[in-house]
Amino acid sequence: MQRRKLGRTGLEVSILGYGAGAVGGLFTKGAARDQERAVARAIEAGVNYFDTAARYGDGESERNLGRVLKALKADVVVGTKFRLTAADRADVAGLITRSTEESLKRMGRDHVDLLQLHNPLATADAGDRLDVEIALNEVVPALEKLRKQGKTRFIGFSGVGEPAALLKAVDSKLFDTVQVVYNALNPSAGGPMPEGVPGLDYGRLLDRAEAAGMGTIVIRALAGGALAGTMDRHPLAQQQVPPIGSAPDFAGDVARARARAVGEGRRGGEPDRTCREIRDLPSGRLDHAGRLLDLAAPRGSDRRREQGAAAGARPEADRISPAFPALKTRSPPLHRRAARRRWPVSPVP
Repeated sequence: MQRRKLGRTGLEVSILGYGAGAVGGLFTKGAARDQERAVARAIEAGVNYFDTAARYGDGESERNLGRVLKALKADVVVGTKFRLTAADRADVAGLITRSTEESLKRMGRDHVDLLQLHNPLATADAGDRLDVEIALNEVVPALEKLRKQGKTRFIGFSGVGEPAALLKAVDSKLFDTVQVVYNALNPSAGGPMPEGVPGLDYGRLLDRAEAAGMGTIVIRALAGGALAGTMDRHPLAQQQVPPIGSAPDFAGDVARARARAVGEGRRGGEPDRTCREIRDLPSGRLDHAGRLLDLAAPRGSDRRREQGAAAGARPEADRISPAFPALKTRSPPLHRRAARRRWPVSPVP
């Protein structure tokens, strides 16, 4: 497993991170035995960055991840997130402090390595979409106060919402990291927006973040699983996956992936390597996961090398999944420790 420095944080993180989100469902609805075996396997494969959020399963993800990391005595980098509701705008700092304290309690930790704003950013405040000015003028000071208190080492935000607002937040250089939507269906965070492609133009967000000295964490690297080319979902997984920055719905993303695979998305008719790999993926199988990892970075721009960032990859929600074939190890200590309990691992399509 390769590692990269996460921007100016100085943290050395694996290029693959483990996402304990609700889209895959393992850490919000899965069995404890599966959760521990999955994390043990990931750590032995070299993964050292783990991502969760207060919103995932109403705190279940944080609670389960904290329990597993404690059981494995794991020395890893942990990031979590908080979200502001419309009612929280009256006391932004208070909500962030309360949410952070609750997250730490659930995880059984006295601090996290990375604390991130989870709201989509916008140029005008409306419901879940947070005005970028509130983020810069109210959220950041609250996070800096928590940093001084030792509750978090670094601060960041999720790069979802309106591109103009995201670029403004990056250019402010007030955050240490940003999560970036970047995949084969929408590679605009790393290059020009392909002609005729639906979705948001992220305006080379990766370049702007690099210029600002920020660490970048790629999310939706497989478009929420759409690049697997199937609508099938594991029983634990979120059954309806709203796309971020791509087609209007998940079915549209799957259709685009399949259309590209037969050459309809490429001039000249001959599918490129990405398209051929999408075309050849067997539906409902685990043995294509290694190729899905290759698809996590659009062709022609190896951002995992250039940015030195933690790149997510999981079939169900763009990071690591349990029973991941690409992460096979030869009886590693942690994996053996969990295996001695004879815990099966639930497959994830």
